[in-house]
Amino acid sequence: MLSRVADSIYWLNRYVERAENVSRFVDVNLNLLLDSPEGIQQQWQPIILTTGDIPLFKERYGEVTAENVLRFLTFDANYPNSILSCLRSARENARSVREVISSEMWQQVNAFYLMVTDAAKDLPLTDTAALFQFFEEVKLASHLFAGIMDATMTHNEGWHFGQIGRYLERADKTVRILDVKYFILLPSVKDVGTTLDELQWMALLKSASAYEMYRKRGLHRISPRSVAEFLILDEEFPRSMRFCVCAAEQSLHLITGTPLGSWRSPVERAMGRLRTDLEYITIDEIIQAGMHETLDDLQLRMNDIGEKIFETFFALEPISDLAS
Repeated sequence: MLSRVADSIYWLNRYVERAENVSRFVDVNLNLLLDSPEGIQQQWQPIILTTGDIPLFKERYGEVTAENVLRFLTFDANYPNSILSCLRSARENARSVREVISSEMWQQVNAFYLMVTDAAKDLPLTDTAALFQFFEEVKLASHLFAGIMDATMTHNEGWHFGQIGRYLERADKTVRILDVKYFILLPSVKDVGTTLDELQWMALLKSASAYEMYRKRGLHRISPRSVAEFLILDEEFPRSMRFCVCAAEQSLHLITGTPLGSWRSPVERAMGRLRTDLEYITIDEIIQAGMHETLDDLQLRMNDIGEKIFETFFALEPISDLAS
């Protein structure tokens, strides 16, 4: 497969997944604010801090307000990680490989993009009910794209590059969503373990579509420890980091065809180390090391894997001079 094609399919899926997860990202804070009692100050800056794009936000908007943050993360055409920008990039990647993907995939990503561009013109950012409806539509459109791809595209190398892109993006954003809660947390330590704290963790689970599965695992009491363990280390929930890394590694090995015990590329070694760590680390060890510190380290390792994927599969190296 041409590296250009593999790169486009990989990023097509990353951008669609990123758009969905940015909607979840904002949805977390909206849910937390609804559950918070009157008098609790709205906290929007932690969301921007967690994206790592606070300098860009300050340059473009200055004041951190609910409307500015919502516009920045949702409809800012000049911010590359906004929902609108992600869908625009996904559509361009899909356009460049229309001969490889199915026509149904192209139709869905195109319809998804048009839905978001229409909302950018008409959606009032002060209408909480309309925002919830929009974010729900974004999530459903992303799920529909993933289902169409699975059902209509041959499960060859291209499909596996798409799977790697989707699962790496999902793992990264699951960790970031969890990190938002640790940044926002509560106004004071005395509130930890209260009803308000439990409501906020419940909102977090719902925003990650994890609440029902969390309950079905018999985890009736909602606590920071058990929620973090579920979202990071659960081996069966499809949005947990461990599940995503394992799924991405499976597709990676099906692409490379590396036999067991033979030499492995840098990206395979980095992915394997991360998968092994997630299999053997315990939630007690994570808490002892520091939850935020652990989440930050996981994000850095995910970024490193993304760079190694680019270097291994997509970077174009100059052809050496045959005469030399």
